[in-house]
Amino acid sequence: MIKFLDLHTINLPYQEAFHQKMQQVLDKGWFILGDEVNAFETRFADYVNAKHCLGVGNGLEAMVLIFKGYIELGMLQKGDEILVPANTYIASILAILQAELVPVLVEPKLETYNINPDAIEAQITSKTKGILVVHLYGQLAEMERIMEIGYRHNLLLVEDAAQAHGLSFKGSHARAFSFYPGKNLGALGDAGAITTNDDALARVISALRNYGSQQKYYNEYLGVNSRLDEIQAAFLNVKLPLLPAENDRRRAVAQRYLSEIQNDKIVLPDCANLDQHVFHLFVIRTPNRDELQAYLKQNNIETLIHYPVPPHQQQALSHWNHLSFPITEKIHREVLSLPMSPVLISDEVSRIIRILNQY
Repeated sequence: MIKFLDLHTINLPYQEAFHQKMQQVLDKGWFILGDEVNAFETRFADYVNAKHCLGVGNGLEAMVLIFKGYIELGMLQKGDEILVPANTYIASILAILQAELVPVLVEPKLETYNINPDAIEAQITSKTKGILVVHLYGQLAEMERIMEIGYRHNLLLVEDAAQAHGLSFKGSHARAFSFYPGKNLGALGDAGAITTNDDALARVISALRNYGSQQKYYNEYLGVNSRLDEIQAAFLNVKLPLLPAENDRRRAVAQRYLSEIQNDKIVLPDCANLDQHVFHLFVIRTPNRDELQAYLKQNNIETLIHYPVPPHQQQALSHWNHLSFPITEKIHREVLSLPMSPVLISDEVSRIIRILNQY
C-alpha cells in the first residue's frame, strides 16, 4: 500500500535528535515558555521574514488570538464582519466565530481553490472590517490583488497559513500557522504560531496567550492558556532547517504529477508558478470522485478527501444550511488528495501516475 502520508518515515531521520532534545529539556526542568520556545520563535520569524513570532497551542488558537488581539487594540469590534473563503477548512470560520466576529463566506476560484479577489470586492459592505485569506492546500492566494482591495477599503488582512509553511509572504497584518503533525512542518502533537510585524499586536498576543499576563499574577487582559510548550518547540527546532529541502521534494513530486498525469477524466490543479506552492496537498478533481478513490484503493494507493462537506453544509453551522455556493459545493463533491510527502520515492510516484492514467 502506498500511504497517503507516512509520518513514521518522515520523522525517522530526526529520531536521534528528538531523543537528545527531549533529554535536554528534561535536564533543564523548564517546560513552559523557555529556551526552546524562544529559539524557535526567533528562527521561525527569520524563516518567514517577520519581526515577531509567538508560539501558541495550535493553529486555530493562533487565528483566534490574532482577532482578539485586534479587538483589544480597538481595530476590530465584536460583531464586525470578516470575509473568508467558503471552501476553507472549518477552523478558519471557527476562529472568527470564537472571537465573536461574523464570518462572511466568499466563493473561491475553481481552478486554484483559493479565494476569488473579484468575489471579495463584491462582498464588501460598511460592516466589513477584515479578510481572512487562506492559502489552501499550500498555494499562495492572489495576495497582490487582495492587498490592493484590502488597503483601498481599509481592511485588516490576516492569513491562515496553516498549510503554507515555506511560502514567500508579504503585505498582511498577521499570519497564523499550524504545526499539526501532518503539516509540512509538523510537531509531534498540537502546536501553532503567529507571525507579525505589528509591535502592538505582538505585545497584546504575548499576554493573551498567557492568561492575559505579561508579568506573573498581573493580568492586563482576559486571556487564555495557549502556549507552545518546550518539548514541541524543541522538536520543531530540529525539523525547521530541513523544511526548504522537504518542500523542494514536494514540488518535484508535484511537477511529475502535473506533467505525467494524462487522463481527461481528471482535472489537475492550476499551479502556474511552483514557487508559489508548497504542496501541503496535491488535489485533483473528478466528477466520479468516489469511484476513482475506490479504484485507487483497489490498486493499493491511499487517498483522502479534503474536505467532503463544505462549512455551510455542516450541522454545526445549521443556520447556513440554506445557503448556496455552487463553486464551493462542486469542489467539495469532486476533490481527491493524492499521496504527497517528501518521502514518496520515485517508483511510488511512477506507480500512482500509471494507475491514474489507466483509469
